[in-house]
Amino acid sequence: MRAGVTFETSIFINCPFDEDYEPILQALLFCAVYAGLTPRLAKERSDSGEYRLDKIIELIESSKLSVHDLSRCQAGAVGEHYRLNMPFELGIDYAYRRFAKGEHGSKKILILEEHPFRYRAALSDIAGLDIKDHNGDYQKAVKQLRNWLALNCGLRLPGPSRILDAYDDFQEWNWKRLRAESWSDPDIRERQTNELLADMQAWMAAGQPL
Repeated sequence: MRAGVTFETSIFINCPFDEDYEPILQALLFCAVYAGLTPRLAKERSDSGEYRLDKIIELIESSKLSVHDLSRCQAGAVGEHYRLNMPFELGIDYAYRRFAKGEHGSKKILILEEHPFRYRAALSDIAGLDIKDHNGDYQKAVKQLRNWLALNCGLRLPGPSRILDAYDDFQEWNWKRLRAESWSDPDIRERQTNELLADMQAWMAAGQPL
């Protein structure tokens, strides 16, 4: 585990990494950082010598909290296959919590989907779990994560609207800062996820400057 990162404050985020999902991913990352948590993602490091599944398992083991978004469990076009990585990683996490000892048995999981009940066609075994939908809306996704953290993790957080306002403040601050550092607009829009996450953490550490 990285220096300064603890099991108690780590949140593993298992979600799509495509362009359409990016606004939701960025907003979820911000909500987690705003809540004082450390998001853990498969994209946080890239080592061609590291087996991806081993990395995923390590992230699951080292995170008390997890968010699994199953929004891509349905094929988007004729001839396209389901994306099974996210349900597979959810299964690993669920099994780990089920059989882990000590503090690792206290892991908590939030499952998200784009549309309510759609997952049942592809993954009916989880029909009894409390799954939240966001309708592809980053604001609703933030509300779902914020409410789950407040209810299940004992975190005292402001309302969703305040967090979303802070997210807007961060985006404006970060855009101006990067432009001042000679970043082009396209480069800012394509900024790597781990760099954007570091920007969010820096903004929080600096006292949420405007």
